Amino acid sequence: MIISRRTVLAGSAGFAATACASNEAVPMAPFQSDGALHTASDEAYWREVAAAYDVMDGVINLENGNWGLMARPVLQRYQVHTGTVNRRNSYFARREYADIYRPIHERLADFLGADAGEITITRGATEALKALITGYNRLQPGDGAMIADLDYGSIQNAMEWKAAQSGGRLVRLSVPEPVTHDALIAFYDAAMVANPDVRLLLLTHVSHRTGLVIPVSEIVAAARLRGVDVIVDAAHSWGQMDFDVTALGADFVGFNLHKWIGAPIGVGVMYIKGDRLEAVSADMSAESWERDGTGGRVHTGTMNFAAVMSLPDALDFHDQVGPANKAARLAYLRNAWVDQVRPLERIEILTPDDPRMHAGITSFRVAGKTSAEDNKALAERLLAEFDIFSVLRDGVAAGCCVRITPALYNTPDHADRLAEALRTIVQKD
Repeated sequence: MIISRRTVLAGSAGFAATACASNEAVPMAPFQSDGALHTASDEAYWREVAAAYDVMDGVINLENGNWGLMARPVLQRYQVHTGTVNRRNSYFARREYADIYRPIHERLADFLGADAGEITITRGATEALKALITGYNRLQPGDGAMIADLDYGSIQNAMEWKAAQSGGRLVRLSVPEPVTHDALIAFYDAAMVANPDVRLLLLTHVSHRTGLVIPVSEIVAAARLRGVDVIVDAAHSWGQMDFDVTALGADFVGFNLHKWIGAPIGVGVMYIKGDRLEAVSADMSAESWERDGTGGRVHTGTMNFAAVMSLPDALDFHDQVGPANKAARLAYLRNAWVDQVRPLERIEILTPDDPRMHAGITSFRVAGKTSAEDNKALAERLLAEFDIFSVLRDGVAAGCCVRITPALYNTPDHADRLAEALRTIVQKD
């Protein structure tokens, strides 16, 4: 586990007084951590955390990868911030927002382990990654851009577009299955050796398809030796794992804040290492005053002001739970069902048990059932017969699968219910 470098700032208490210009009472968090490290199996502690989430009844939701629930205190403050923005309208946007935004930006950079000038807030990781890829200006005719089957579909498409637009070629990889930590590093290095024209590589830190964790820092180091730039998709990793941006070693990264950090939907971060800004051209819509900074590399239009204003609240709750506690708990919930079903001959688990290669997400398939139809039917069966919500994931070279994504409100009992459901399914079939 990579422990992050961050300074816990004063948080949103002072910010709230500035943001809520009409003196609304901002609800305080009902959950207050003691700040200690807690074991992943400390169920009394995790019941307190889970109680901070409002969860739907009747279904065991093990599909938390689309986006993450806001904890109740974050949701409450988001609602207050929305009221402030709605009431104060363009006066707020034109006269007040800049002073509110600035300390949020600085705190977020500190939390990431970056300089404030190296980041800009986006509407999600997809927007950040598209801006990095489309703006990347080092590809020349004949150069290669490399992607893998476990990368996010729209970002694969963006890389394909970049290769074509630059007069280069796209190199597609299929990540081996199963694979070890060292073998995966060797796989990417061999692919770069076999394709010496490659100048741009996409790496997905945690795959949304299978949950496989890529050893980013080691592959980035190998790529740098071969003159290859790396863009990292960290949409699913930050907040699910405990690290900061320096641990990745990459110059270009896209992050989400509404998946595992717990912010409202529609917030992400684009990171460009300070000395690499010129490798990404300014957005075509950037004003002249924006072109010398990271913010000029993406043009979002009007943001959801209240979502951005809620970032300190989300970071506060993330810190209250404890980033290391959170990462350990999510991995524990993953292991709670994987350990039970891995001995089943007909179940294929698509992430290794090496703790370096998984976090909370892990996908599975029934042996021989590789089509989208098979796995969609399996996800539907889990819901209809066992009240377990999951999701089909396609695009994996070895075959489609069903993704299981626990969150902090899930329990070991939910994992047991999933394991029992899978035992029942393979015994009946």
